[in-house]
Amino acid sequence: MSDASPSRGGVLEGNVRSALLWLALPVLGEQCLVFLVDFYDTYLSGHVELSTATTSAIGLSGYVGWLASMVFGLVGAGATALVSRHWGAGERDDANRVANRSVALATILGVLVCVVVVFGAPGLAWLLRTGETGGTLVVRYLRVGAIGYLFTGVTLIGGACLRGIGNTRTPMLLLAAVSVLNVVVSWSLVHGLGPVPAMGGDGIVWGTVAARAVGCLMMLAVLATGTGGLRLRSGELRLRGRTVQRILRIGGPAAFDGLLMWIGHFLFLLVVANLARDPEDNTILAAHMVGVRVEAISYLPAVAWGVAAATIVGQSLGAGDVPRARRVGHEAMLQCGLFVVAVAVWFWFGADGIYRSMHEDPRVVAAGVPALRLLAWFQIPLVASIVYVQTLRGAGDTRFSVIATTLGVYGVRIPVAYVCGVVLEMGLVGAWIGMCSDVTVRALLVAARYEFGRWDRAEV
Repeated sequence: MSDASPSRGGVLEGNVRSALLWLALPVLGEQCLVFLVDFYDTYLSGHVELSTATTSAIGLSGYVGWLASMVFGLVGAGATALVSRHWGAGERDDANRVANRSVALATILGVLVCVVVVFGAPGLAWLLRTGETGGTLVVRYLRVGAIGYLFTGVTLIGGACLRGIGNTRTPMLLLAAVSVLNVVVSWSLVHGLGPVPAMGGDGIVWGTVAARAVGCLMMLAVLATGTGGLRLRSGELRLRGRTVQRILRIGGPAAFDGLLMWIGHFLFLLVVANLARDPEDNTILAAHMVGVRVEAISYLPAVAWGVAAATIVGQSLGAGDVPRARRVGHEAMLQCGLFVVAVAVWFWFGADGIYRSMHEDPRVVAAGVPALRLLAWFQIPLVASIVYVQTLRGAGDTRFSVIATTLGVYGVRIPVAYVCGVVLEMGLVGAWIGMCSDVTVRALLVAARYEFGRWDRAEV
């Protein structure tokens, strides 16, 4: 892709609806491929050793990985906002400088996240009451999976920079290769292939680490050669200067928002873990892990259209076209909403079949099916809470989401989940009532911010 095509083509000119659609579709493909990595891991765990402990451990590893990716928002939100602004204004050198600084920051963050997870794994297992058998698996899987975070940051941030210039195809193709590799390597390590011995559940985690390492190398190759539209330069890979300060100023609130979300989700997991009276019984926790992995299907279009909207908003504001930036968010919600309605219908009518295909333990199926059917009714608020936050971040408005997260997660999700799930003994359905209430509150808050706020004047 040439340097000129992303910014002066459909992103800044022509119909907003078609520009958004064509930017979002490759990102949707990318999100589907990312989803397949964790989805396949969860599927394998439900058919390896017929163990709810294995599913819980693999699910928690994926959960921590997802939450850890939020920390990379410290760089990702700032990178996308600044790269898109500079690209829209025709400032190519400045856009490249932001990309280089972002990759350097991503490398440091990856090391920090890895260290935190390695040393924090025993504490997580103890707090979640996973029992002796489950706790051993959780610690081992978390520590092995932590190795992957050394590579994940560069891949995610590199993709964020490319999407900032309107290049959504390259990250999609890269993730396609990573997903295929994950399936092949994980299956081979789980079951054994030729001289490779069968590793059982351990093979799932090691396969994911291997795939993420290759993905990082591929992203570095793309950026080093400049084939994606941006180019790494050794002299620009620094952690000093005004550009780094700008990235952190925008990304700082996004990172704090991610940290709040991380802690909130972990406290929510504590509620779910305490739904079982026997610490050795991982049935409800396993059902929850399967459910949230399936629910990630709804995140796919939300993130895709949110990222596409953020790119158009950033470039439009950089080019001085505020009305175009103002139209993008609602159009993204409309297009995404039509897709997610179909997902909601599938969750409601297909809940039983979904759980039976994901896990062979009937107790997991019995616990998870009613909760997934409840979730079907809240797919629109879930999507809105993601799309509008992503769009606002594209403009550099990252502070308001901190307020929304605090009110939704801590003021609604956790207390409602505890009362309904533990006090009223409604099980996983009760806990998920808290989760659904939270996404509804956050959706209303960020939608109001987008409609009535002055985010189009955010300084970057």
